[in-house]
Amino acid sequence: MAKKDKYLVGLDIGSTKTCALIAEVDDEQVRFLALGAAESKGLRKGLIVNLDSTVSSIRRAVEEAEGVANVPVESAVIGVAGGHVRGVNSRGGVSIGHRPRDIEREDVRRAIDAARNITLPPDREVLHVLPHEFLVDAQDGIRDPIGMVGQRLEANVHLVTSSIAATQNLVTAANRAGILISDTVLEPLASAESCLTQDERDLGCCLLDIGGGTTELIVYGGGVVRHTGAVPVGGDHFTNDLAVGLRTPIPEAERIKRHHGCAALSLLQEDHPFQIASVGDRPPRTIFARQLTDIIEPRAKELLVLIRDDLQRAGLDRQIPAGFVLAGGGAKLNSLIDLAELYFHLPMRIAEPKGLADMPEQVAQPEYATVVGLVLYGAKARRAAPQRTGNLVSKLKSMFAGAS
Repeated sequence: MAKKDKYLVGLDIGSTKTCALIAEVDDEQVRFLALGAAESKGLRKGLIVNLDSTVSSIRRAVEEAEGVANVPVESAVIGVAGGHVRGVNSRGGVSIGHRPRDIEREDVRRAIDAARNITLPPDREVLHVLPHEFLVDAQDGIRDPIGMVGQRLEANVHLVTSSIAATQNLVTAANRAGILISDTVLEPLASAESCLTQDERDLGCCLLDIGGGTTELIVYGGGVVRHTGAVPVGGDHFTNDLAVGLRTPIPEAERIKRHHGCAALSLLQEDHPFQIASVGDRPPRTIFARQLTDIIEPRAKELLVLIRDDLQRAGLDRQIPAGFVLAGGGAKLNSLIDLAELYFHLPMRIAEPKGLADMPEQVAQPEYATVVGLVLYGAKARRAAPQRTGNLVSKLKSMFAGAS
């Protein structure tokens, strides 16, 4: 492996914070080296609203990681998320010939190209082509058709599309911070890489990535991606509700949400008093935990209803027996996991990112699921196509290998 390929950097630019993770890659493992984090104010719901703030946030996060790892960051794998990202299932097929013959790599590539060849508006692009299965002469359920004999090959795929402008603005911000982007990855796909077990992917599972501005979701079944989506509620909405409802500054609202917030009144253990700061020069006030919960609970229920509606529209609300995995900083809201369990009657767990050697315990937290996953995704793609980074068939082969 060339020296410049020895390191991999994941860059997660969120509405609340920007994270940069540096890892060392060899043939055996991916090893954690450093994590840098900086406050982010330049994004809203996955879209850049202030380029200079975003560039500054990237620089601070990267410089912090560089200082710890003593490794210069030149390129990174970047996460893409937000309401502009949409997923759609598609099928396409090709004729192998007049007579049955062995299916080759080129045939697989042509079938996938046919499946991804959907008409998109001029402002959208395909971010990922994620395979479900192949069909050979109408026989379905085939993971890897190479070497099989047939006359017609079809591919069922899940296409993730995104706004060209939104993705390009992220890349531009990184470029201005002095970083080249080697790959763009859907954030919940990256989070799944670090958080989901193979059993959960096979049985049927939904990962919720509760960020600051939006909640992204990705559904697996039969080992492959069945659905991707986003709902327009995230952790910042809870904070803003508290700031308005309690007439307190936003940083104070964030603090009391983390320390005293609870997702449902029925789950509140103790209605204890505590002090909060007032706006302006007014003196601090004493409020009770119940007042906080009265404000948080309606927003928590709205989030769960939006998730349910999205899953119902996709026809998957009854196809996730392994339940939900909650990632992102919003997953830490006290009792949210209990409320979700009561609402969906399905198993729930908080994400604990894994997969990096020497990763400290403070990084194995739900808010770092995406940045850990970006590095793991990048390492997997690199190993799958050592000769040609863009070799689609190799990437697909590695996905099928991981799903079997």
